[in-house]
Amino acid sequence: MVSSTSVLLMFVIGLIISTLIIYVVTKLFGETESITTAFLAALIGTVIYTLVYYLIGQGLIAAIIAGIVWLLALQYLYKIGWVKSLLIAIIIGVAASIVGWFLPTIMGPL
Repeated sequence: MVSSTSVLLMFVIGLIISTLIIYVVTKLFGETESITTAFLAALIGTVIYTLVYYLIGQGLIAAIIAGIVWLLALQYLYKIGWVKSLLIAIIIGVAASIVGWFLPTIMGPL
């Protein structure tokens, strides 16, 4: 059984890592917003995906709906268009996947 402390710790670590990935990727695309904006994007993304998965359930349709809503959030936070937000989201997804491959082995069991 996983304790609530472990869940909270994993959430905070995930949020920090997501914030850093979003910050770096948006900087690579020339965005000038601060790390606070990246934190908001990570937090909003987490809330969006959690709500959509709770309301619709897991699956491709839920992922597509949540992804579109998150693209809207990126557009609003960074004042960018659809294409740029989609490219940024794809790079963020790839970077997060790569980090996810290594993170469990770095942290070890909680």
